Amino acid sequence: MTDRFDPATLDVYSQGAARYSQDWLDQPPPADMYALFATHLLPGGLTADIGCGNGRDVAWMAANGYRVTGFEASPGLLAEARRLNPDLTFRAATLPTLPEIDETFDNVVCETVIMHLPATSITLAVDNLLRILRPSGVLYLSWRVTEGEDLRQKDGRLYSAFEAALVTDTLSDCAILLFEDVTSESSGRRICRVIASKREGEI
Repeated sequence: MTDRFDPATLDVYSQGAARYSQDWLDQPPPADMYALFATHLLPGGLTADIGCGNGRDVAWMAANGYRVTGFEASPGLLAEARRLNPDLTFRAATLPTLPEIDETFDNVVCETVIMHLPATSITLAVDNLLRILRPSGVLYLSWRVTEGEDLRQKDGRLYSAFEAALVTDTLSDCAILLFEDVTSESSGRRICRVIASKREGEI
């Protein structure tokens, strides 16, 4: 098991931060995801967006009453998030261990990030997302699906191939509120989404 985010992927996102940021802004808003946030996240809750990119979703959550902080591992994307959203809060934090975060949250969001980790780190990442989630809090977790073998794109980004059970088995002590394997309305890519509530007493 490795406890490091894929360094080549971080490099790509940092060096091309402005371009990737504009690509995301040019996509249709992820209305399907925002509808799930509105349905399942604890209203007004203290919220962490892990791997927040350019802060697009942080801005939506802040505008809709969530007390949200964006966390990002890529220095370039972190700078983009702060530039685009100067009135919002962004901090550095890196999966899978999130050593920079010692507080807990009512809601934890991690949108299409964990597939950039080596598959051997997925369980560790989910464990740490749960670590920063308060009992009865809600976790929203999604990832882009890669079938067969791991894919290293031409630009250097890693897309790990793993079964959904690797995530759902790690959430066995949670109440699963939703699981779906769908095409994202925003990116047009196949993704899996899981929403889970942390049971009282779970560490």
